[in-house]
Amino acid sequence: MNKGLAAIGYGLAAIGPGIGVGLIFSSVISGTARQPEARGVLLGLAWTTFAIVEVLALIGFVVYFIATA
Repeated sequence: MNKGLAAIGYGLAAIGPGIGVGLIFSSVISGTARQPEARGVLLGLAWTTFAIVEVLALIGFVVYFIATA
């Protein structure tokens, strides 16, 4: 496979997790502003989902290297 094409594919694969992380933490900020006492629960959920979303970016990175090999 063409390395340039694989790089474009990885770039597109990284957009999704980037948007996802932004949505996760914007929701935490919004939820904390509405209900400050739920901050601890919201942050715990946010870090868990953040880790899951970042794994998607790492999978895209691994697929990039597999495609260029």
